[in-house]
Amino acid sequence: MTTPAPLSIAEILDLPALVPLWPTVGQALGISESTTYQLAAENRLPIECIRLGRRRVVRTVDLHQFLGLQPDNSEAAAGATATASIEQVQQSPVKRNGASS
Repeated sequence: MTTPAPLSIAEILDLPALVPLWPTVGQALGISESTTYQLAAENRLPIECIRLGRRRVVRTVDLHQFLGLQPDNSEAAAGATATASIEQVQQSPVKRNGASS
């Protein structure tokens, strides 16, 4: 049995919230099907495995964290920074007016 090609970073970042243990997690970690299931059965998988009936799934967030990947949130981060800057500017005159009264 041959191991499928590992998933690319782009493929990993496009995954849904929950992913199946095999083939998704196994391919992302670059390990075979039997090793993936064996590690999960022995609770030695480096990511928390959730049982849903007979299926085993993993939260994509945990997979991203283990692999050191963060989805591209540069726009969200820039928006949060801009919002914080606007709030500071808006609060500054209020504090000064309150202090001078």
